[in-house]
Amino acid sequence: MKRFLPFLLILGIVFVFFWQFLLKGLLPIPSDTIVGLYYPFRDAYFKTNPNGVPYKNFLITDPVRQLYPWKQIVIEAEKKGNLPTWNSYNFAGTPLLSNFQSAAFYPLNILFFILPFQISWSLLILLEPLLAGIFLYLYLNNLKLRKEASLLGAIIFSFSGFSIAWMEWGTILHTALWLPLILLSIDKILSQKNSFKFQISNFKFLAWPLIFILALTLSFLAGHLQTFFYLALFSVVYFLARLIQYRKNFRVLGLFAICCLLFAILTSFQWFPTFKFIMQSARNVDLIGWKDLGWFIPWQNLIQFIVPDFFGNPATLNYYGVWNYGEFIGYVGMFPIIIAFFALFFRKDKKTLFFAVAFIVSLFFAFPTIFAKLPFKLNLPFFSTAQPTRLLFVTDFSLSILAALGLDYLFFLKNKKQLLYILGLFSIFFALIWGFVLIFHGSLVSLENLQVAKQNLVFPTALFLIISFLMLVYIFYRQDYMYKQKSVPLLIYGFILLTVIDLFRFGWKFEPFTSKDYLFPETSVTTFLQNQKQPFRIMSTDSKILPPNFSIMYKIQTLDGYDPLYLQRYGELMAAFGRGTPNINPPFGFNRIITLQDVSSRINDLLGVKYVLSLDEQKNNKLKLVFTDGFVKVYENSAAMPRAFFVTNTFIAKSKQQAINALFDLNYQLNSRAVTEDVSNESLFKSNWNIGKVNFINYSNEKVILKTSNPGEGFLVFTDSYYPTWHATIDGIETKIYITDFNFRGIIVPKGTHEIEFYDKPF
Repeated sequence: MKRFLPFLLILGIVFVFFWQFLLKGLLPIPSDTIVGLYYPFRDAYFKTNPNGVPYKNFLITDPVRQLYPWKQIVIEAEKKGNLPTWNSYNFAGTPLLSNFQSAAFYPLNILFFILPFQISWSLLILLEPLLAGIFLYLYLNNLKLRKEASLLGAIIFSFSGFSIAWMEWGTILHTALWLPLILLSIDKILSQKNSFKFQISNFKFLAWPLIFILALTLSFLAGHLQTFFYLALFSVVYFLARLIQYRKNFRVLGLFAICCLLFAILTSFQWFPTFKFIMQSARNVDLIGWKDLGWFIPWQNLIQFIVPDFFGNPATLNYYGVWNYGEFIGYVGMFPIIIAFFALFFRKDKKTLFFAVAFIVSLFFAFPTIFAKLPFKLNLPFFSTAQPTRLLFVTDFSLSILAALGLDYLFFLKNKKQLLYILGLFSIFFALIWGFVLIFHGSLVSLENLQVAKQNLVFPTALFLIISFLMLVYIFYRQDYMYKQKSVPLLIYGFILLTVIDLFRFGWKFEPFTSKDYLFPETSVTTFLQNQKQPFRIMSTDSKILPPNFSIMYKIQTLDGYDPLYLQRYGELMAAFGRGTPNINPPFGFNRIITLQDVSSRINDLLGVKYVLSLDEQKNNKLKLVFTDGFVKVYENSAAMPRAFFVTNTFIAKSKQQAINALFDLNYQLNSRAVTEDVSNESLFKSNWNIGKVNFINYSNEKVILKTSNPGEGFLVFTDSYYPTWHATIDGIETKIYITDFNFRGIIVPKGTHEIEFYDKPF
């Protein structure tokens, strides 16, 4: 029973943290922001909450604006036996499986095939700290640390600042939590005798290489490429360090290379379409400038490792620091940071040295140092698009292990002065910071912000004083015979309990647990739109109405979208759309979020925008008010073009600039003329095409079937985004898709009646 006690404790601690889900049925997802911030959902609760539904944390909206909707359509497709290759609801169509964050192949998605979606999502979030804690405990225990030290490290990793900040995303922590299992498997492989020999028939030999491949694969498929990159880099460096330490024959590198090759082969079905998408995306041209404040962790935010809410907290609406809080918080608890620094300064072994270096290097590249800026100055691929604040993953992971090493060292402490030095160092820090807030009178910050800092300094100071007192009691009054008998002073459990209370206080303050009724409720506006004949698109004139990606949950197609990856062609078209001129030069100014609100543009007519949602009265001849509820008005656009139509003329553009120029030429009739690109055989194109009829037989994310009837040869325009994985057949015979009207699809259709099928084939 003692063997399983630490795992039961980790399970119990995680269950206590999620008590609101387990006992009250509240979900670990910020659904309160849906009904509290956005229309028409605010209107649905107007009678009971005329001032709006209170929401806990405005900073956390991405889980409901990105991850949850993407997971929804992924699981829907997979339950039907389809590959979730395409999202037709945003950006006029965009890759889905290739969108790494959709995590379409993550094995833990099996939950969604067994349980209701909301419950499965909640369990997916609950599993993050649970698995992280179990895996780190196993790794630390393998380092021969005392069980109490291993337990402390596990708790810290599960509920550190990085873990709390990204817990409800459902991807970042699932990527990160496999790191300790990867490190454990590396240690096990290297510690085996003759580990460089390929003993295929020896299952014991094969077990840990297989676990290594499995953990690496699961981390990759979990859905966050940047976190996985840091994890993989960390794992390689760790392997090389351990290889040197164990003094293994370097032929073991061959085994490691084979494992990595097998991993690459196993995950090729994900990385191949993802990298294809990245190459055609606007990721490199639509980013916040790395010189902007907040790209790196500001130097003053170092204080948050000791006083997490010195600059306030978004959950209490008093955060006054640099945007954004979630990117900068690396808090691991008061006792853990003290004991981690204790190990950092005084524990002398290779394990401590490695993780101390990892901690320092991660901070070195997360803060605006000269070397941290170098990848961005050189515009290195991938590095130049990765926000360095996410290195806090490595920082907090290293601190978790350093704290465990520190507590383990504390058991055998002989030089009491060492601990006194650390307590003295932290005492000086607290004295300085209190001197700052008491003596400073607003010459750099307002008195209101200074009051916030002072208020949020009280608890960490009190906690530090309590911990300091207990540590002094421990080192001066401990009984040496207890250690000879291998018993553990109650004070050690007291430190662990204080850490749990500290991290839970911090975590519960930040994390929302919300009613399932708030999670994408039905409204009269969404019901009205769902009842209209598809396919069509909508747009909003205000970012507070049905924000990007919400439409996925209601199967409504829009122009907008919110994703770090979107097709560059579409971004260029929308940039020109927003500017009102054929200017497609970067930067676009979207920064992952495309929301266009110019109802007068011809481009939204071309895109088939049939309905416009607005909070204000619209005075445009092509718009007619057809529905209203609460503050939201729905207008029908009489100029909206069909989603598929024949044109009489085509113009072959030699460049994309020439193509966009044609679209913005007022003499260019969008409903009767199309501009095409990538034409290798111009003789196929006529000066005049026949106009036929088009009917939609079936429209789904991965397949669209049309029926056409035409007295002669015609050119069909289909205003879904062009992407090379899409194919088209006419009566089962493959035909070429041309880039049409800058971003869309066009095909040549022979005369007669035909069935046309567009289908996505990513492999």
